[in-house]
Amino acid sequence: MNNETVISVKDVHKSFKLYYDKGYSLKEMILFQSRRRYEQHNVLNGISFDVKRGEAIGLIGHNGCGKSTMLKLLTRIMYPDSGTIDIKGRVSSLIELGAGFHPDMSGRENIYTNAAIFGLTKKEIDERIRTIIDFSEIEEFIDNPVRTYSSGMYMRLAFSVAINVDAEILLIDEILGVGDVSFQTKCFNRLQEIKSKGTTIVIVSHSLGQIEQICDRSIWIHDGLIKEEGKPKLIHMDYCDFMLQKRQDKEAAAEVIKADNKSSPENPANASSEPASEENAPAAEKRWGNRNAQITAVTVTDADNIVRKVFKTGSDIFITIDFTVKEPIRDAVFGIGIFNRAGVQCYGTNTRLDMLEDFDITKDGRTVIQLKNVSLLPAEYLIDIAIESGNGIPVDYYREACTIEMVSTERDVGIARISHEWKLPND
Repeated sequence: MNNETVISVKDVHKSFKLYYDKGYSLKEMILFQSRRRYEQHNVLNGISFDVKRGEAIGLIGHNGCGKSTMLKLLTRIMYPDSGTIDIKGRVSSLIELGAGFHPDMSGRENIYTNAAIFGLTKKEIDERIRTIIDFSEIEEFIDNPVRTYSSGMYMRLAFSVAINVDAEILLIDEILGVGDVSFQTKCFNRLQEIKSKGTTIVIVSHSLGQIEQICDRSIWIHDGLIKEEGKPKLIHMDYCDFMLQKRQDKEAAAEVIKADNKSSPENPANASSEPASEENAPAAEKRWGNRNAQITAVTVTDADNIVRKVFKTGSDIFITIDFTVKEPIRDAVFGIGIFNRAGVQCYGTNTRLDMLEDFDITKDGRTVIQLKNVSLLPAEYLIDIAIESGNGIPVDYYREACTIEMVSTERDVGIARISHEWKLPND
């Protein structure tokens, strides 16, 4: 490692045995050897990355992708099957808060024990114990056994110890939700303060907003490999897009199975017992009109013309509508409607409402609508696309033609963001 690199991970592999049914007693192991069947599950398949001094990185990915395993390898809780991990500097880990706490010892006694695990001497702990207790905000209970603590109090004390050992490298796994909202904010501000002092930070979290506020770089782990890495906001958009597509594919597969079951010859009664629900209706039942013109494709892209399904609140969204014409459409109208999953219409417009000049469509073509600064709050939205003629005669109304998902790091509530500014009483 060079002087600037404090963590170096090179071609790391890690696998685990997943037992189908494992005997634990000697008798079970002898009599039921067939139960000890297992499969080898490869969690990490050759991970390599470096972290520079003072850099903060976030590890993201779906459950089971290997990000928490990677963090445990960094803490040396476990070791890789192959590859190397080199770390330079004192490490403090916030992986399992309170690991090392003894339930019958007081909070004060556990501070000394836990801080010693992190490498502090008694003199160093004596100098910091007041800071640790004050930060935890449980001073009145500090001499009580920790088994009498609530889970929130337990987490506060453990977090307070871990962030006050002056570590050069801080490893964090899904613990930024400790305590109440006020304490979470306090913890978050302390992490930003620690980072500003040059501490190297590695965070595993599903809270992409927190990673974006703290980290300089995100590493997306997928199937045991690094799929993408770079600026958090860019990587997170691709990750959200991927996860949405994965969820939609799963839902679509479930609908196919459901439809097959209803029409199965073994269950003839199911085939006509009740009509398909509106939400799960087949594509043909989601469209109506005289079809003199027909929508053939709907494509959603961002400002860089990249096809996406996930957008940040405030982004520009481009919807391209390809269509074919069977019979000329006089006085044509294109329109869209945006709905949330509850069926609430969040927005709608068409070329007539926007007072565009009257036009006809006589041949196959394409139209594009640019939605500027879309201020919808985080949720999934369904978009209807329509072609009409004259006074609202439906030509091709395509319900749920496409979906988008909005994401945000802000904490607004409702349907849309409204620009605002507070003036406090003493300002």
